[in-house]
Amino acid sequence: MTPSEYLHQLTQFKTIEELWHAHVSQMSRYGFDRLLYGYTLFKTRTSLGDPDDFVVLSNHSPEYLQGFLVDGLYSHAPMLTWALENEGHASWRAAQDMAAQGLLDCKARKVHEFNQAMNVCAGYTISFNSATDRFKGAISLAARPGLDQDAIDQIWAEHGSDIVLMNNVAHLKILTLPYHAPNRALTKRQREVLQWVGDGKTTQDIALLMGLTPATIEKHLRLARESLCVETTAQAVLKAALHNQMYAVEH
Repeated sequence: MTPSEYLHQLTQFKTIEELWHAHVSQMSRYGFDRLLYGYTLFKTRTSLGDPDDFVVLSNHSPEYLQGFLVDGLYSHAPMLTWALENEGHASWRAAQDMAAQGLLDCKARKVHEFNQAMNVCAGYTISFNSATDRFKGAISLAARPGLDQDAIDQIWAEHGSDIVLMNNVAHLKILTLPYHAPNRALTKRQREVLQWVGDGKTTQDIALLMGLTPATIEKHLRLARESLCVETTAQAVLKAALHNQMYAVEH
């Protein structure tokens, strides 16, 4: 599929799942067979936010994701550090050179050794432009086994601009699609009551509109706050809206 054909297809996707499946397939055409995409809406100067609120998509093995994400190695990854401080794209040669010269601290070196052991050795990282300091997104493109950094750099020299464009459009499309984090999923009822709150309705109004008692509405709001790990209903509405769970079309 040509970049133009793929970009047209990207605009048609209705779910993150179908977009991600197509994106993995498209990037594999350029030698990148394992992808790790993520963005946070709650970044501060000292934190990326609660990991349970990250939007993360990947086709890496469960073993790799356990070590890199769940066990927290990502927080010391050299290329993630680069992505947080820059926008654009970068070859993993930078991290390889730092490792070869002994310039990585012990935590970053542990990440590098883990990647080498998992055959995540060559690739590129794209750091997406952010409209505010609270948002940050990036994607790592790992080369398939057998392609070293020299080979990937040659591929990038020929197709890099198209690869960056396709990933940027995919990122922008993902931002418009509903994302249901495993530990932050709302039920249909919870989402519905938050939508009515977002429309300015009171608990009594919502109870009348939904044919339920005010106590039941309060229960749904409490469970929505608990699911989203926030203290107030206003915060729940904001977080659900940021993840496009508000007014989501059922498929």
